[in-house]
Amino acid sequence: MASNLQSPKSPKSPSKGASPAAEPAQQAPLLSNEEQTAVGILPASHWHQPDTEEDPNNDSASSLGSFISSTASLTESIFEYRNIHGRTYHKEMGNVESWQPNDERHKQALDIAHHAWTVILDGKLYNSPLDKKKIQKVVDIGTGTGMWAIDFADEFPNAEVIGTDITPIQPSWVPANVKFELDDCNSEWTWADNTFDFVHTRMMFGVVQDWEGLFRQAYRVCKPGGWTESINSNSSFTSDDGSVKYESAMAQWGRVWNAAGKKMGRPFEVYDLDLQRKGMEAAGFVDIQVKEYFLPVNTWPGDKHLAEVGLWWKVAIESDLDGYLNYTFNAVMGWRPEETALYAAQLRKEFNSSKIHGYTKARSVWGRKPE
Repeated sequence: MASNLQSPKSPKSPSKGASPAAEPAQQAPLLSNEEQTAVGILPASHWHQPDTEEDPNNDSASSLGSFISSTASLTESIFEYRNIHGRTYHKEMGNVESWQPNDERHKQALDIAHHAWTVILDGKLYNSPLDKKKIQKVVDIGTGTGMWAIDFADEFPNAEVIGTDITPIQPSWVPANVKFELDDCNSEWTWADNTFDFVHTRMMFGVVQDWEGLFRQAYRVCKPGGWTESINSNSSFTSDDGSVKYESAMAQWGRVWNAAGKKMGRPFEVYDLDLQRKGMEAAGFVDIQVKEYFLPVNTWPGDKHLAEVGLWWKVAIESDLDGYLNYTFNAVMGWRPEETALYAAQLRKEFNSSKIHGYTKARSVWGRKPE
């Protein structure tokens, strides 16, 4: 096996031992205080309130170390990354923007999230009715650390699997039928018409600018009779028993993400606006199917499978909560890092409380290109 990382453009690599790009000066928030108040976002000072009591009945794992062991670096950076409040992000290229860091800590978090999704999907990687004898070429848009592409390649050893992302955080040594390419899904896709038997995307909220445009491109590069599938979670937490209160950190979560997404021009409300199904219909896909998933936070459900889902969903978020919040809360909303840290501490307490029965939802949508 050998390194398969490819890039349409090859920016100059930093010299060995070079430091990341200097951290930019603090920018003014993209949302004014008035705009934040209008959408129900509490001021950052709210999280300076006294901490709530620890829940003595918490029986869930609170330490990531119980579930994973440390891993070695997967690949050496080929970019001079941006540094924002101590976390690194992809190099600025054209209109590319991502709210997720690309450092080692976040790569581990993405790997954990991949495992969480396999638990959510009952061990499956997809819902589309794929014929293993006919699948020859597959693309995973926004592949992240490439774990989905690698697992899919193992399941389909005769298929060529391509994973694309805007930052090279994938392993160098992968199955022979996998390769990774640097690409921005918001730009025009360069593959020829009718190239892929399967087009896959997962958790692309806050990344895609035009969801109808994304699925038009997927339709074009999908072979007649091929399938496209997209899975995405809701951006908000709620509860059926009122335990996720309006002023809680869990309730605050979705308001911040959704408001920031509007400012970024990359919506987080993919689930709420049903953008996956609408985009597939507009593009021309047929036989569109939808499957809903219930994602509790923590092990409070009585159902064994849902409790396992809740455990891994919580662990996936907690594994790098600071990284998930850093760009959106600090760079977009203009909070100070210490304010975001106080919010994160309260959020962790709520996640680990057996008295709070919070959950979110996810939706998988898949459709076929007519023959």
